[in-house]
Amino acid sequence: MGISPTLEREASELLLASRLDKNGLQRTELSVPDVHCGACIRRVEKVLGALPGVEQARLNLSTRRATVHWTGDQPPPLRAALEKAGYPATYVDDVPEAKDPELGRLVRALAVAGFSASNIMLLSVSVWSGADPETRQVFYWISAALALPTLLYSGRIFFASAWKALRHGRTNMDVPISIGVVLAFALSLFETLTHGDHAYFDAAVTLLFFLLIGRTLDHMMRERARTAVKGLSKLAARGATVVQENGSTSYVPIADVRPGMDLLITSGERIPVDGTLEEGISELDVSMVTGESAPLTVGPGADLRAGTLNLGAPIRMKATAAASDSFLAEMVRLMEVAEGGRARYRRIADRAAQLYSPVVHLTALLTFAGWMVVNGDWHHSISTAITVLIITCPCALGLAVPIVQVMAARRLFELGVMVKDGSALERVSEVDAVVLDKTGTMTLGKPVLVNRSDIAPAALAIAASLAAYSSHPISRALVAEKPPQPVPVILTAISESPGNGVEAQSANVTYRLGRAGWALGSEPGAAMPAGTVLARDGELLGRFDFSDRLRSDAKAAVAALRAMGLPVTVVSGDRDEIVARAAAEVDASGHVAGVLPAEKLAYLEKAKAEGRKTLMVGDGLNDAPALAGAHVSMAPASAADVGRNAADFVFLREGLSAIPHTIAVATASGRLIRQNLGFAVLYNAVAVPLAILGYVTPLVAALAMSASSIVVVANALRLPAPAGARPAASAREDAVPASNLAAAE
Repeated sequence: MGISPTLEREASELLLASRLDKNGLQRTELSVPDVHCGACIRRVEKVLGALPGVEQARLNLSTRRATVHWTGDQPPPLRAALEKAGYPATYVDDVPEAKDPELGRLVRALAVAGFSASNIMLLSVSVWSGADPETRQVFYWISAALALPTLLYSGRIFFASAWKALRHGRTNMDVPISIGVVLAFALSLFETLTHGDHAYFDAAVTLLFFLLIGRTLDHMMRERARTAVKGLSKLAARGATVVQENGSTSYVPIADVRPGMDLLITSGERIPVDGTLEEGISELDVSMVTGESAPLTVGPGADLRAGTLNLGAPIRMKATAAASDSFLAEMVRLMEVAEGGRARYRRIADRAAQLYSPVVHLTALLTFAGWMVVNGDWHHSISTAITVLIITCPCALGLAVPIVQVMAARRLFELGVMVKDGSALERVSEVDAVVLDKTGTMTLGKPVLVNRSDIAPAALAIAASLAAYSSHPISRALVAEKPPQPVPVILTAISESPGNGVEAQSANVTYRLGRAGWALGSEPGAAMPAGTVLARDGELLGRFDFSDRLRSDAKAAVAALRAMGLPVTVVSGDRDEIVARAAAEVDASGHVAGVLPAEKLAYLEKAKAEGRKTLMVGDGLNDAPALAGAHVSMAPASAADVGRNAADFVFLREGLSAIPHTIAVATASGRLIRQNLGFAVLYNAVAVPLAILGYVTPLVAALAMSASSIVVVANALRLPAPAGARPAASAREDAVPASNLAAAE
């Protein structure tokens, strides 16, 4: 039995919009504009996750985008499933660039509600002041005439959402809001028709007004987070000039650029994908990557990042990644998933919000029944039930966690730090120790060979050829020193052993470049030459000494961490005297030297077993297991791809100040989240009993509930920037004397 034409068409659209991720899964992004609360997130993720072939589905509330990872021969019907659930969606590639229509709709609804609320409130003041029955009746009718169109226009934002939820067999926060507003208006209209003493048009309209204030503020704050993503996305090139084998050029869309292509980058053009500079010398604006405004001079062999701007002469580069896998695309993805994690606080708020609808409806019903039993006054009973519906809106609870996470992600982005998810923010605020890798993390990771004159040209040529197959900083330094003469041997079966070095075969001979003990195959405890060595079947052919220098703010960053009460340990695979010197220069609490990748992980697991929560900061391929196994981890943007993927945070600038800044922002955001949750709980603990006992009118309930949401949003705005942080970096790395900190890590 064949599939329907609709599903067949969707399958074709999905395949066009999908990209293969680094885990071999298809990744598809959908725009889901109708989501606006935690219940929506749970519903969308549940619907998508239940489809066959879907491995993971995450919804980002700020961007209103769902990212789905799926596998299989048959594409899952993502859009059809969401449409059935009441959340129409489009693939992101189908969404055109446009102004934000939702903000305009909210502002217009807010303006109408504000105008009506202020005028109805003026009329209500006259009624409260003791107007005679005839005047009161006229004022009620005027209020009704103002309230009805306001409810129809401004209230449609809540009514449409509530109706869509009910139509698909679910509830959300807008259901009790809509019921409370409609009942308050209906009761007031009945009172007006029957010449009653009390009407609550002011409560219904004022409730809408303050709810719209909270929702508009929430939308604006999320738009601020989206602005960062949009700013990064605008740096992406639309296409690239490909140089053919015969020397001709052709312009192709960015999606058609593949690794291995030769690209021509003219002056004023952005680097389209990650790659390596093949020909030419130029200056690049790399402020997006490093935060530094001064141009960076690059020459042949330099690594180029997508999104950086060529300021000087034309250059030729070789693409090493597709656009979807380049640095810029990775940074956009990191920013978009910043609030997607299910941290402990987020899970608490989500569970509480999930229980809200049934609990509040039951509470309102029991309140009505209770007052009917007590006094039999249906007017008082239904008025009190309406008050309960209004005052118990969980907007404050629903906003308590995500609104702070949005602000924290935005604040860190301004400081050059990308956050993978909200749970990482929570975990980094819990750390009680910091572990720093040395080469490429504490140091700039740009070592220079200092003993070239002592090395035979043939040995240097072989070592440079082996090093070309590794991305380690030491290997890059060796490649830069490659002599012009050809390699005297033909190397085959080349492989890299993380933490040890590179190995290759030539006829029946084995060459190894890297750690002396590994390369020479010596027995444990045997005397080993210092530094990196080249060996042939265990015979030493050459030894290479390098120098590197600390990042300019390494000492200040370590001092800031220790001032927070966090001991800092330098853990490295380098020799003890070099690691000890590096630890002493930054005044670290201690150091561990000569460790392999597995030993770094074992060190962290031991700390975990002792009850420590460690932040691991590293950059290399050999750091990936430790980054993944730590309580929380960070990596610089210059790290290897596997290191960036394993880390929870990626910092773009060259300094280490991002580490204490991240901890400071996370700690402050955790404090604000606890304040918000505490306030939401306290508000309901005080307000709900008062409403049930009849001490609160619908108008006071509307003011109290709306004010609670605004307090939560305003509290999130208090998130401070860390002391000493600079949002826009301008200073270059200060030159410091080269220290012999190098290594064969």
